[in-house]
Amino acid sequence: MIRWRKGEVVRIRREWPGAMELEVAVSEGTGPPGSCRALAYPPLVGRPEPGDEVLLNTTALAMGLGTGGYAMVVAVPNRLPEDPDGPGHLVKARYTPLQATVLGADEQDSPFHEALREADSVDGMPVVVADLHSALPPILCGLYDSAPDARVAYVMLDGGALPAWFSMACARLREVGWLAGVVTVGQAFGGDVEAVTTHTGLLAARHILEADVAIAAQGPGNLGTGTRWGFSGVSAGEAVNAAAVLLGRPVAALRVSEGDRRERHLGVSHHSLTAYGRVALSPARVPVPLLPGEFGERVRDQAELLAVRHELVPVPVDGLHEALRASPVRLSTMGRGLEEDLAYFLASAAAGRDAASLLS
Repeated sequence: MIRWRKGEVVRIRREWPGAMELEVAVSEGTGPPGSCRALAYPPLVGRPEPGDEVLLNTTALAMGLGTGGYAMVVAVPNRLPEDPDGPGHLVKARYTPLQATVLGADEQDSPFHEALREADSVDGMPVVVADLHSALPPILCGLYDSAPDARVAYVMLDGGALPAWFSMACARLREVGWLAGVVTVGQAFGGDVEAVTTHTGLLAARHILEADVAIAAQGPGNLGTGTRWGFSGVSAGEAVNAAAVLLGRPVAALRVSEGDRRERHLGVSHHSLTAYGRVALSPARVPVPLLPGEFGERVRDQAELLAVRHELVPVPVDGLHEALRASPVRLSTMGRGLEEDLAYFLASAAAGRDAASLLS
């Protein structure tokens, strides 16, 4: 189940908060020798330097995964990091070889425990829910185009990557001030705030990070099987329910594509229709982008299936293309850029625009 290799760090290719991309010369294992890209998380394994021996998990690399096609540094065995100190007994990635303790905002030792102990509402805060991590930047583009002073937190669900450090987009969005912080929930970890559940994650976004708007979506690297129920994005429907029960205003971003030629994702993806139509039991606002032509009609017709429970909100997309082109991070989904799947990014930005309208 795991492909193990040993190697030596040749050079540091680049780094961002919480993560380092390395070039590693592979010296031991069942395959031929060579070099590979490897990813290390210094908070977990320490900081590898050129010349260090590293133990690698090369499973994702061997599988050719798009988002996660790295060898992962499991340990720097000849230079182990110091033992952690300080509070925190919330264990994430539990009972795996790299289980780690973090200080959960909702645990008893946290300075925020009292604020969250009886917290039961996010006070009407708009919560934009999306299927894919790639929707996060375009949602923010649409939101800030209408509400430039909004304070936004990202609640990262655990359906994709578990370490928030994997996301270069999150690091950049924090750097430019587009995110007040990242809350990692469930088995996800590495955010500015850690929480046990989606519910306490949303409460933390509101009461700790003082967000005006929260965006809830899984981390990079979603999982799908081509079946109705076998995809990690079902968590989007569960996030709608969590937002509603906490007296927030859920905004369900549609996953729309004109560039994905798979029938189940063309127009409104079956992921959105299943997550919002079957899993989400609480009503939400569903922003429907007013896209032109026959494709726009297809999207509106497909979205009508969600009108049984949800409020469909037509959202004009004028000006959103320009807002997306001004994004501080590169926009990409499933390997397609802005112009290759404009409908996807416009639909996400439309959800941000709708959330901004709830702030006025």
